Amino acid sequence: MKPNPSQKLSRSARRAVLVVHVIASASWLGLTLGLLALGTTAATTGSAVTVEASVRAMRLFADWLLLPVAFLTLLSGLVLSLGTPWGLARHRWVCTKFWLTLATTTATAFALRPGVNSAVAAVTAGGPLPDAGDVLFGPVVSLTAYVFMTAISVLKPWGLTRRGRRLRAPARRTLQDA
Repeated sequence: MKPNPSQKLSRSARRAVLVVHVIASASWLGLTLGLLALGTTAATTGSAVTVEASVRAMRLFADWLLLPVAFLTLLSGLVLSLGTPWGLARHRWVCTKFWLTLATTTATAFALRPGVNSAVAAVTAGGPLPDAGDVLFGPVVSLTAYVFMTAISVLKPWGLTRRGRRLRAPARRTLQDA
């Protein structure tokens, strides 16, 4: 039987990348839970000092941790999908995870971070938290997406894509001919 040409990673490399991917994904989930806790604190407390401390901590997470972890998750997921038989466009669950990861990474850069930064600017200028949505909406949406992506990683639903079925057909014919 011929080796699968799409399986480019050795077993040890695949395992190493998988460990990096799981750690990065779990870190992203954990950071999001932290952001949600800080955002909830900022939105519900009556203390201006606590609001300021919460949004400043959120800015540290958003500016220094979220994007590197998001990019590491995206990159390791791409390496896994392209370097293993799962492929990037062969299984619907892999496609779904890729697009959701790309969307949440983009939303982190262009929605969550600016929202947190505007909240910090308003609060440090002595004003109240301008909009609780700035500090709550991003983490709630992200958390929902990450929990969904974790579930489909475990369950692997929906089967093959059209491309996946097309790629599988010649392999089945070759096995039947043998």
